[in-house]
Amino acid sequence: MLAALKKLFREWKSLKAFKRLSAKDRSIVIYSEGRGYWSYFEPIYVSLQARHSQDVVYVTSAENDPLLLNPLPGMRAFYIGEGSVRTLFFATLEADVLLMTMPDLQSFHIKRSPFSVHYVYVHHSIVSTHMIYRAAAFDHFDSILCVGPHHIDETRAREAAYGLKPKALIEHGYGRLDTLLKERSHALEGKDPGHPVQVLVAPTWGENGVLERHGIDVIRPLIEAGCRVILRPHPRTRKLAAQKLEQIAEHYRDEPLFSLDEDGDGRASLLSSDLMLSDWSGAALEFAFGLERPVIFVDVPRKVLNNDYPALGLEPLEVQVREQLGVVLSTDRLEQAGQLAHEMVQNSKKLRASICVARERWIFNSGTSGEVAANYLISLVNGRGEGL
Repeated sequence: MLAALKKLFREWKSLKAFKRLSAKDRSIVIYSEGRGYWSYFEPIYVSLQARHSQDVVYVTSAENDPLLLNPLPGMRAFYIGEGSVRTLFFATLEADVLLMTMPDLQSFHIKRSPFSVHYVYVHHSIVSTHMIYRAAAFDHFDSILCVGPHHIDETRAREAAYGLKPKALIEHGYGRLDTLLKERSHALEGKDPGHPVQVLVAPTWGENGVLERHGIDVIRPLIEAGCRVILRPHPRTRKLAAQKLEQIAEHYRDEPLFSLDEDGDGRASLLSSDLMLSDWSGAALEFAFGLERPVIFVDVPRKVLNNDYPALGLEPLEVQVREQLGVVLSTDRLEQAGQLAHEMVQNSKKLRASICVARERWIFNSGTSGEVAANYLISLVNGRGEGL
């Protein structure tokens, strides 16, 4: 009880400090719902600082967010938790621009402020907007920083179908992808050419996720084929299927080819792996497009949060591109995963070419998305961005 009161007092004190900032200091506010989301904002922040000398306010719900202790240059950081103080923060916000990557604004307890705030959504996944998200997930934002043409087509189709006010849709790109593109050239340097094929198992969460449905049967054929396996479960899997994870970890406790990675950032696992095994996780698209390495897509049932998605008449991107980014593996062929991993690494040049063609087709501004977003945010602050 005492700990909860101390936490609440800390959140309330931080909110009061935020409200004492001048209007000028609150021109651009970034809200992060967890410590793992900074990588989506970072390229935008870097460009705001480098190109525009624009300071930002960073507001986080993560008590252990490292930016609270060590804010970056030109940044003020505040902690508001996930409860009533956060709800009050949103309900009373006064700022020119709020940049966030949490969907469902206005749908639940997180509401738009009655004051004149421009709400900008930045995607934290490359996947389409209309299948794995709730139907109204993006309806109440003023602007959306779109990853690719699929986001524009889907958003405009929903606006037309339901008579929604058109939003400003910016041809943005994907900041985390840009970061991976910069880092990939050094990722495999120093690795022994004879090293075991390393497979990053990174599925989505939920009852139809490959880990929840097949458990250890996903890992076994890879280990038996001599692959090094890094299991990186979705954070929600740790909450909803902890027993399944513990069973796998215990079974392979003494196996040198197996490791469990639950680091918040996960970049090290991405960079060091030769290929990924996934299902419908957006991480698979990041891995393929960012590192130009292939993916084994286990063909479990689609992850659907909006059952009406077919009404828009648009096939989700994550369905369209799977065979361009790797190989689709049916669940009755899981025992072939290890053999397939070796074959795909041997055929990596051809697969890489296919991935590059798909990236050119589906991703805006590869390598420069941070600059695009920063320029747009500055135009909003200066009153020139509404009609873009």
